[in-house]
Amino acid sequence: MTPRIAYCSPVNPAPSGISDYSEELLPYLAQYAEITLFVADGLRPTNPQLGQHFTVLPIRKLERLARRGAFDAIVYHMGNSPAHASIWRVAQRVPGVIVLHDFVLHHFMLWYAANVQRDVQRYVTMMRARYGADGEYIAQLMIRSRFSEAAFSFPCNEDVLAAAKAVIGHSRYLLERVAAIRPDLPRGLVPMGVPLPPVIDRNEARRRLGISLEQPLLATFGHINAWKRIEPTLRALVILRREGIDAHCVLVGSVSPNYDLKSVIQRLGLQAAVTITGYVERAQFEDYVAATDVCLNLRYPTAGETSASLLRLLGAGKPTLVSAVDAFRELPPDVAAQVDVDESETDLIVAYCRRLLADPALAAALGARARAYVATNHTLPGAARAMIGFLAEVYGWPAPRLLRTEPLWDPAPPLAAVASPASPMQPAAVPSSLLVQAAARAAAEIGLTEDDTAALRSVAARIYELT
Repeated sequence: MTPRIAYCSPVNPAPSGISDYSEELLPYLAQYAEITLFVADGLRPTNPQLGQHFTVLPIRKLERLARRGAFDAIVYHMGNSPAHASIWRVAQRVPGVIVLHDFVLHHFMLWYAANVQRDVQRYVTMMRARYGADGEYIAQLMIRSRFSEAAFSFPCNEDVLAAAKAVIGHSRYLLERVAAIRPDLPRGLVPMGVPLPPVIDRNEARRRLGISLEQPLLATFGHINAWKRIEPTLRALVILRREGIDAHCVLVGSVSPNYDLKSVIQRLGLQAAVTITGYVERAQFEDYVAATDVCLNLRYPTAGETSASLLRLLGAGKPTLVSAVDAFRELPPDVAAQVDVDESETDLIVAYCRRLLADPALAAALGARARAYVATNHTLPGAARAMIGFLAEVYGWPAPRLLRTEPLWDPAPPLAAVASPASPMQPAAVPSSLLVQAAARAAAEIGLTEDDTAALRSVAARIYELT
């Protein structure tokens, strides 16, 4: 049989990372099934490939078609943002498999009550019924725009799990938390797949961006809010600069209107040492990644998400710091530097940055292991196989088989040509022998063999770039 899947997800221009996720996964998932894409009413996808290869329908039409037996499976993508409002409205009436991108849906449920149901007291009532007096207290703070990190302790996902036929998650952490609420609910682990980012020469990227070739550069990527640990990062920058390390920090991404970032920068006296880019297009985003010496992808508290932006940083072969919490703790310790979120947080950021900036061979080896890890464990073909396999289990299909030998299109950007050897001004240049030895040890540690040609080619390309 050819499975017929109703796939309900944000797509661009909907402002959600899940839009990118679905547009990258769909051409691979379509190797196994006939897919109808359902999008929010009134949304017109900006990716022309979607309209060329799929029937694209407004989600208001799903219920009628589903009741006529038009589909063998329904997949809903749920995350903690307003982009999922129409999906949630339909998922409550038509059961399906929910891909739960965030364990915590608190902020979405507050927004949904206020903007879709137009009755914020429904949210307050739900918080009181689910979580008692503590929940009601937090709800009263939240409806008065006194946003508290304590909100992350109240996931508000119970109704979503009750409506689900099964749940797909991208981490063991999320699925274990789901099991604690609904132990009877079928759960499937599907690794998040991302295209392996292009290899871009550091110095060429810096020239395009107008950044000094010599200055040590730290950077964070993605939407900036109070939970992205920006203040500990900037306090660490102050210490590094006092030590004589003339580091600069670039904050790449939009800034939450609820976070007074400029005041934090001014209070720390870092106006000349921090650049805020705002939202940037993909090509410029990739240039900033390539230009950066140490990437920081810190967050606490979390909504239980798996970060696609983090996987893109690791896939680009960049030494990266992550918070040692929740799903991020599942990363191998030799792939990303783990930062505790206790009183040692700033000191650990300083220590990691100091060491990585002073030891280019170590930084390059960490980056090579990170790229090999993503190339092996977070591929789009692997994600599609895992998703279709779980759907077959849930819906009782025969074992999935390929309908097409190739994906419908390649969502990965073209690999950039490796530039000529770096100039003497590049501080990250290291002897190739050191990189080869470090990469070989890393490959052995993560279990790569001579049969893992794609991953080994990626490691080789990264070494060639850095030498």
